[in-house]
Amino acid sequence: MFQMSVEVERKFICTDETLKVLEKTGVCVGQRDFHDQYFDTANFDLTLQDFWLRNRKGSWELKCPVTMNKADQANGGQSKAEALCTRYREIIDLTDIQQKVREVLKDRGSPQPARKAETEKTEEVVDSQSRTITTDDGPKTQEDEAWLSGMNLKCFAEFTTVRRSFTLEEDGVQVDLDQADFGYNVGEIEVLVTGGEDVQSALEKIGKAAQKLGLTGNQKIPGKMDIYLQRYLPKHYEALMKAHIL
Repeated sequence: MFQMSVEVERKFICTDETLKVLEKTGVCVGQRDFHDQYFDTANFDLTLQDFWLRNRKGSWELKCPVTMNKADQANGGQSKAEALCTRYREIIDLTDIQQKVREVLKDRGSPQPARKAETEKTEEVVDSQSRTITTDDGPKTQEDEAWLSGMNLKCFAEFTTVRRSFTLEEDGVQVDLDQADFGYNVGEIEVLVTGGEDVQSALEKIGKAAQKLGLTGNQKIPGKMDIYLQRYLPKHYEALMKAHIL
């Protein structure tokens, strides 16, 4: 029903040596910065099911979990290559996003109306260092405000990222080096495919790219959101850890 691509991604810590190899074997295709805002209900109804609703520079995206394939289920789990990667389907059409979000929230039970005091609140201090989310900086269009309010969705995280991107010889492989404004740097090897049947091919490409970059670690590297939640929203982070989402 929804037109979705699948994003297969492996994160890594970029050392000086890794950067040297990347600059030698890859082609830098530019640098940009973007501001992300993530939305959920007060009870974490979306993220506890591994759905991530994001507004990036005015465009909406919904990252949806990809279920384990039959081969993995038969073998009792993921392969080592798959365990190091994340896989999400992405919905980018706003109408489809709204429909899918309604379905997810309905499965969790109808959301309760926000209390007036919570609706009027414009700032939330999220940690002892007083990092603040200013909800007035959210989407400004009346349409966005209406559907977000109607589903009791509020911004729970926002940050700016400076991204430097490279392409490698492998077809469709992109490497991004991200610097988040809250002090976390992480690299990402990414392949975007159009269907589930192409995921295995994407995993193979990512594995080859990782070898080329000299990445030998077998431990999954946390992403920007993992670190953001751990630092600034420990209750949300703990809930996601207990649900085995992170």
